[in-house]
Amino acid sequence: MRICVAGLGIIGGSICMALKRAGYAVDGYDISPLPPEYALTNGIINGIASGFDGYDVTFVAMPYKATVDFILSNTFKNGAVVADICGVKKPIDAAICRKYRNFSYVGCHPMAGKEVSGIENACADLFDGRSMVITSNNETNQGALDIIRKLTYDMGFGYIVECSPEVHDRKIAYTSQLAHVVSNAYVKDVDLENCLGFTGGSFQDMTRIAGVDENVWASLYLENAENLCEKISSLISSLAEIKDAIAAKNEKELKNILARGRELFDGGKKISDKDDIFVQKLR
Repeated sequence: MRICVAGLGIIGGSICMALKRAGYAVDGYDISPLPPEYALTNGIINGIASGFDGYDVTFVAMPYKATVDFILSNTFKNGAVVADICGVKKPIDAAICRKYRNFSYVGCHPMAGKEVSGIENACADLFDGRSMVITSNNETNQGALDIIRKLTYDMGFGYIVECSPEVHDRKIAYTSQLAHVVSNAYVKDVDLENCLGFTGGSFQDMTRIAGVDENVWASLYLENAENLCEKISSLISSLAEIKDAIAAKNEKELKNILARGRELFDGGKKISDKDDIFVQKLR
């Protein structure tokens, strides 16, 4: 099986390393010549791709707009599998599925990452034990899905989560995008300055992802605007409820509000049948 990874940042580089660890030969490509040269020199890839019509599988590890442009503007092998790893799925799925194509598209989203970027921060074990979300629709080729499932296992993931592109985008607005938005807003407080010595685990947890690349995340927010705005509005309502109880010095109401949050968290970590989500434990 000939595999190529297009986009050699931290995620693309880690895909290369995880696949090579599993025994696959992997070529790489990037719009900049520097990441492929680094990857080749450091044994992350076997070769630098100059075209994509000779590969059985191509992973596209690029930002949203670059992903769509790359898939729609390049030529792939007949029957090849092309899988993107972008943080939104519905708009990519719609853009690709309304075009004629000689390849099979599968949407993927690895639930792993770091606060840093760049192929120099890639590592072979980044995905170990983590979840890979795989999206599909009625047009998705089942053989292509089987190939991506097999490669997901071989890369060390602990779980496969399968759902529609729509469900993915709604869930990720809450579990990923909202968390980044909150972290970014949190660090804009005036007390961020001169807080050395006053910070602990809670502060680190809240601020860890505040420094992510706006050039990547802004487009993801905009492409998932309806879902994300709904989650932001829900958060604002919850914060206002807590603020009002504190301002009124209403201890009983405040305790009730906090207890509801704790109870929801304790009981909410489960899969709902209504969302049509399939979870497979790999290890």
